[in-house]
Amino acid sequence: MQLSATPYDERLTAPRSWWFISFLVGVSCALILLPFGTLPLLVGLAGGTAVAAVMASSYGSLRIRVVGDSLIAGEAKIPVTALGEAEILDAEEARAWRTYKADARAFLLLRSYIPTALRVEVTDPDDPTPYLYLSTREPERLAQALRTARETAA
Repeated sequence: MQLSATPYDERLTAPRSWWFISFLVGVSCALILLPFGTLPLLVGLAGGTAVAAVMASSYGSLRIRVVGDSLIAGEAKIPVTALGEAEILDAEEARAWRTYKADARAFLLLRSYIPTALRVEVTDPDDPTPYLYLSTREPERLAQALRTARETAA
């Protein structure tokens, strides 16, 4: 396996506001437990914040990588030779492909808090998936990494 000349690795982390919301969940748990005393209040604050933070962290732990001759997007691993052209989607076009232009057979790795995306055609005739929709903060870099990996693999 050859490494791509343009390596790409992106983690789709949750936005900063979600961490504040995690703290607010902890405060809510503390207020619920307030009638039971100070110790349950502190346990509610710590426990509620921790559980909400773990949930935010796990939701934002997805990665998109181009490694050698493969695209790894979340749990999916696709050889770049099975992929066609990549289309960079701005915020408006990405929203359209998430909603009314979407195909139910498509592979969607989307995060609503990331406005831009990349749509990549699947050219493998044995694969019923028409395209991949990948939320990414850097669609130009991902498209370039895929082009480079495809050229290297060919």
